[in-house]
Amino acid sequence: MSIHNENPTTFPTDDWGLEPLMDVAELAAYLGIPISTVYDWRVHGKGPAAYRFGKHLKFAISDVRAWIALQREPTSEPRRPYRR
Repeated sequence: MSIHNENPTTFPTDDWGLEPLMDVAELAAYLGIPISTVYDWRVHGKGPAAYRFGKHLKFAISDVRAWIALQREPTSEPRRPYRR
């Protein structure tokens, strides 16, 4: 499943109008991190919001995108050479 979309304000939906959900393994694979990191984030209140269905966690693509946008570090200004 890809979370890329040409129009980031709309999301593909299924026949019921629901956007697709990612599971923990799909989220970890997309981010290139271990699955255990996703669970660690959950324990520490970090990571994207999730839905719980019994013992299963699912992540809405819109929530993942919003969380990713918040992780961006600001760009820094170019360093000036040290002068005396």
